[in-house]
Amino acid sequence: MTGCAFCGAATGFVAAPPRGLTLPPCTHAAWVYSPGKWFLGGDYLMLVVHNFSYGLVTPVLGYLMSCLGSFLGLRCATRARAHQGQARAKWLLLAGLSIGTTGIWVMHFIAMLGFTIPGQTIDYNVPITILSMLVAVGIVCVGLLIVGFGGDGYRPLLLAGLITGLGVATMHYMGMAAMRMMGRVTYDPLLFLLSVVIAVIAATAALWAALRLRGVLATLGAALIMGVAVSGMHYTGMAAMHMYPAGGPAGMVMGSAGGATAESFLLPLIIGISVIAFMLTATIVLSPNEDEIRSDAELMARIEELRSNARLADASR
Repeated sequence: MTGCAFCGAATGFVAAPPRGLTLPPCTHAAWVYSPGKWFLGGDYLMLVVHNFSYGLVTPVLGYLMSCLGSFLGLRCATRARAHQGQARAKWLLLAGLSIGTTGIWVMHFIAMLGFTIPGQTIDYNVPITILSMLVAVGIVCVGLLIVGFGGDGYRPLLLAGLITGLGVATMHYMGMAAMRMMGRVTYDPLLFLLSVVIAVIAATAALWAALRLRGVLATLGAALIMGVAVSGMHYTGMAAMHMYPAGGPAGMVMGSAGGATAESFLLPLIIGISVIAFMLTATIVLSPNEDEIRSDAELMARIEELRSNARLADASR
């Protein structure tokens, strides 16, 4: 770590000013180079961050995985409508697992693979990262169970949408809090609130779709829209974040130890969840749909009725 170009205090910035630029007044400021451009940096000035370090690779891949998780979850929800009781609950929980992991959590951390700060290494606190995934899954499952067993009115839908949306936003900001680096984080209040509103609207729309949509094409269209909403919420939250040096006057201290790198922890976890999601998608697509399940149930009921009638006829002879 180098010192302030004026007073020598430790700042973590390049100490010497570039040729042709004069020394700034000492607010622990210094000239720092980010690819292609010099910036005036210091404890009171924001750090330069990049959300798209790999270009469109991470946002596009994150969006596609969000669509996959949403599609898988919605297809599970259509199966749940054909069942009652415990069987319905199992399908709803599987839907929550799919949306919470692949549709939300995987999208978030694929996008975070493209988040970098020049000159810094970003690690992730493992327990907080795992907890953020469990929060996403748990809250989505709660929302699906509310709408799955709460009737057809709008009150259960709005309540479940609010709970689920707040859970999605909580997952996002827990994921941000899991980062470990030399710096402080603050959030723009308006953009922070906007990201939460987007999460609530997206969650409500997803739950509405889970209750009413039928058919593969309708489900695919809804999944594409949900992918846009989840990605939009993520990048709105990222736009709300302001990064400052560790010696800054305010903000949440991100720490500097106790984490794992994205390559050693996040990447294998993301790949493993994605592979499982693809396998589940193939299984769900090949399994009987809602109409087929209902037809099979009606057929079995008729067969059982005929058997009962035959037994009664034999007994009366």
